[in-house]
Amino acid sequence: MPVKVVVGAQWGDEGKGKIVDLLSEQVDIVARCQGGANAGHSIEVGNKKYVLHLVPSGILHPHTKCYIGNGVVLDLEVLNAEIEFLASKGIPLHNRLFLSSQAHLVLPYHKLIDQYGENRTALTVIGTTRRGIGPAYSDKVNRQGLRVGDLRYPAQFTNKLTTRLNEIKLRYADAPEIQSLDAIQEAEKYLSQAQKILTMITDVSLELDRAIKQNQSILIEGAQGTLLDIDLGTYPFVTSSNAISGGACTGLGIGPTKIDQVIGIIKAYTTRVGLGPFPTELVGEFGAALRELGKEFGATTGRPRRCGWVDTLIARYAARINGIGEFALTKLDILDSIQEIEICTGYQYKGEILKEFPVDMNVLLQCTPVYESFKGWMAPISHITEFDALPSIAKDYIQRLEDLCEITFSIISVGPGRENTIFRNK
Repeated sequence: MPVKVVVGAQWGDEGKGKIVDLLSEQVDIVARCQGGANAGHSIEVGNKKYVLHLVPSGILHPHTKCYIGNGVVLDLEVLNAEIEFLASKGIPLHNRLFLSSQAHLVLPYHKLIDQYGENRTALTVIGTTRRGIGPAYSDKVNRQGLRVGDLRYPAQFTNKLTTRLNEIKLRYADAPEIQSLDAIQEAEKYLSQAQKILTMITDVSLELDRAIKQNQSILIEGAQGTLLDIDLGTYPFVTSSNAISGGACTGLGIGPTKIDQVIGIIKAYTTRVGLGPFPTELVGEFGAALRELGKEFGATTGRPRRCGWVDTLIARYAARINGIGEFALTKLDILDSIQEIEICTGYQYKGEILKEFPVDMNVLLQCTPVYESFKGWMAPISHITEFDALPSIAKDYIQRLEDLCEITFSIISVGPGRENTIFRNK
């Protein structure tokens, strides 16, 4: 049985939650490989909506086991709230949710450091969610972090936290919120929160290896999207982890030869949250109207997303660095009432047309998109479940995207529900 990785092919918010939920019905395990509670997956089942920040989307299928890998930074307060929410909805969790002992913890001072950084001058602002994700990853890389496994040793955990907090107080002497933190109180609070998850801690790498040897099927999900990858995204306006498919290996402790397939998720238009370059961004009334049509507000923060036309240079770039074999196209229905739809086919830069995504941000900031125009299909499509039943203009739009992206679109989402989906490869 295959090991599949699902990755976002834009700046995140592509609709990965729905696609992972759909694919989870056919797998034994869903594993989360990176990111933290700064990302949210929204899933609609019937008339119920579930917003998950840390628990893998596959949890909504009772037969599926879910793992949170070492590449994730874990906020226990958020995790416990999700566990309680799912339990209240009758979602069984016993022997189904497991956490890597090697995952790093998001601690209270990480959130305060994040807020401190984002409250400085405009030159240093990135546009983070202020959830402490970046500072937690910084501690990890600096070898100063605390991990999930440390929670099993209360005295050791308290000593480590005390040492680290004392160091932070020296560095942030002008931050009264940080100075007011008491290490013993924070340790006691965190250790109390940990009581709910201690039985879930395991060696995720070992568990997944055993599952692969037993021929179980595994679906790997991450957070954010390709252009928010710390190495290959639009740096410095990126997240603090590897959001590309390679992050599946480092974030779960599995070798690259174990991965059979990479599925990219791309939205029928483009959005991004926070600051940074965005060549096809639509400003003014039309951009605001598209945001309202697509309900483009962050699942984690509620922040309005910047909206623009679909960009095939980004799609090809994502396909190349992720090894994407097929795309899932989401939110096609949001374009139902738009009279003219644009597809970005290149960038104009200093008198030449670029056909590949430039990794130099100084170049990207000076690029102007080159578009092809399509007449809109001006008809509702959410009820359609077969590709051939789509309006001919919609089919032409998809097939042109396939030609430009050089990738087949095997799944097409035409609405938020599970039933609002077209599978082209049965």
